[in-house]
Amino acid sequence: MTPLDLVRLPPLMARTSGHPAIAIGLIDGPVAADHPDLADTRRRDIAMPGGTACAVATSTACRHGTFIAGILFARRGSIAPAICPGCTLVARPIFGERTSLDGAMPAATPDELARAILDCLDAGVRVLNISAAIAPGALRAERALDEALGRAADAGAIAIVASGNDGTLGSTTLTRHPWVIPVVGYDGRGRPMGHSNFGGSIGRRGLGAPGDRITSLGSADRPLTLGGTSAAAPFVTGAVALLWSEVPDASPAAIKLAITQPVPGRRNSVVPPLLDAWRAWTACQTPRQLHTRKRWA
Repeated sequence: MTPLDLVRLPPLMARTSGHPAIAIGLIDGPVAADHPDLADTRRRDIAMPGGTACAVATSTACRHGTFIAGILFARRGSIAPAICPGCTLVARPIFGERTSLDGAMPAATPDELARAILDCLDAGVRVLNISAAIAPGALRAERALDEALGRAADAGAIAIVASGNDGTLGSTTLTRHPWVIPVVGYDGRGRPMGHSNFGGSIGRRGLGAPGDRITSLGSADRPLTLGGTSAAAPFVTGAVALLWSEVPDASPAAIKLAITQPVPGRRNSVVPPLLDAWRAWTACQTPRQLHTRKRWA
């Protein structure tokens, strides 16, 4: 079973490749501008301190940003999952070229994440993808991040974040915010991966998605295979983008409810359910879920 099949994305992808009006803020490393499988991507770059370009194509930051971008925006038929290439990429790097992962998920300070979120909101994004861990920060910085996530909620921009790969039980400012959808990694058999972070808020409001040996674009024009929650998050982001492309006048709350409630009822587990994109599409056909039903002009 492919990662896309695991979360029933192919039938939704057959309906749409996404709409340009759905702008996705990619808060990650810089994205290789010259990758041939991203050549047709509608793209806007937001500068970060120190620059935005992949000056060194083999740097960890560039490889990670391009890998996540490939899951979402690569051309259909490429090596990458290529979930919503018709949407608009708004790239807002937060990891510098000197970032070194050493096998870990990249991290950013609360202040850095807050500034990146606000920059994306100013650029008009509808969906945020944050495949990053949160590094320790001062209480003031934590408050700034919480306020930035509140701004996203006020703006109706849905935020999807990786839960982290420390194998811990708990939450952070990112994963506990009520508007955020935290994502844990699932393996190819549909089982939660033990190194994902779990917790009450993650189990109640989050989702699981493919996070085991995901192959996408590498920045040096070679495939790259990675795993973990940072690889899982864009599968949820892509599903949200496709749903919103198909039902453009659905409210943000309606889209969020459709995607996060594969089974009705209150959740009591620290482990979130696996994303079911087709079930979410079916939920969007229920009149109660939507304000209006019309196609893009």
